[in-house]
Amino acid sequence: MEYDFSYYLSSFLGKYLPGIVGSSTNTVSSYRDTFVLFLRYMKENKGIPAERIKLKLLDAKCFSDYLDWLEKQRHCSPGTRNVRLAAIHSFFRYLQYEAPEYLNLCQKVFSIPFKKAEQRAISYFTLDGIKLLLGMPDLSTKNGRRDLALLSLMYDTGARVQEIADMTPQCIRFEKPSTIRIHGKGNKTRIVPMMDAQVSVLKRYMTEQNLLCSEEKVHPLFRNKYGDKLTRAGVSYILDKYVSLAREANPDLVPENISCHSLRHSKAMHLLQSGVNLVYIRDFLGHYSIQTTEIYAKADSRQKREALEKAYVDVTPDTDPVWQANNNLLEWLVSLGK
Repeated sequence: MEYDFSYYLSSFLGKYLPGIVGSSTNTVSSYRDTFVLFLRYMKENKGIPAERIKLKLLDAKCFSDYLDWLEKQRHCSPGTRNVRLAAIHSFFRYLQYEAPEYLNLCQKVFSIPFKKAEQRAISYFTLDGIKLLLGMPDLSTKNGRRDLALLSLMYDTGARVQEIADMTPQCIRFEKPSTIRIHGKGNKTRIVPMMDAQVSVLKRYMTEQNLLCSEEKVHPLFRNKYGDKLTRAGVSYILDKYVSLAREANPDLVPENISCHSLRHSKAMHLLQSGVNLVYIRDFLGHYSIQTTEIYAKADSRQKREALEKAYVDVTPDTDPVWQANNNLLEWLVSLGK
């Protein structure tokens, strides 16, 4: 097979990931983007167009150079670089069974190490900050009422931005106890309870948008002005607009570097500060491992201080130690051996 790279890559993305592994659409899209960039790199830097790439032309250095190009030319972070490398590793794990003659190449690609990524500080709102943010939408307008329903649901459920964008009315259960079904990463589904205040806002929005009708059950819950599903960029645009307004109103309550994920971080931190066990927060957020959830405990300086205060034992002596009262240090040191 002359141009075998295109064959195996197409099979990997089109059949293996979605059909055999059962990867989510987001995972397939992320892996696809990794190789779209790789094809662009090969054409711009190696002079080899996509249709002429062969596996025998590739080696570990080629992929290592590609990852360096992502960092230096496209200014990707080490974390993004690691995501791209994970996609490359996944492709070559597939390839080593489909084409064993390239096993040596696969092993060399596996030896490309992941970079240590700097752990960024978690950016989140205080409770007062969340109240300020959710007070920004203009409820006299249709878009303002939609935006309040969107932002309050993102915070109240701790949902990821893509999870919010993918929601449909059939995910909502208004009967007591009110819940919402969230389809998350890795095709995992979790059921999250909704508070009465959130139910009231959401039900009012869905009634106004005629989303309670049975024929609307599978349509997007949140739409743009054209009636299409809100994209990740669309949700980010809405949040950024109200973050700017909130910052103008009270800059002390709005941290820097706020993103859609900050609402999820905020909910997790508030649950932790209220005494909710990390195991329950893990399930609420849909984390695979509690180690992921532990970042909130590490970031909560208030809980650290309270824990240290509870564990503190006063070991300070009532009187000065003998060595402080002894003017002759040499004499005191000699006395220690007697």
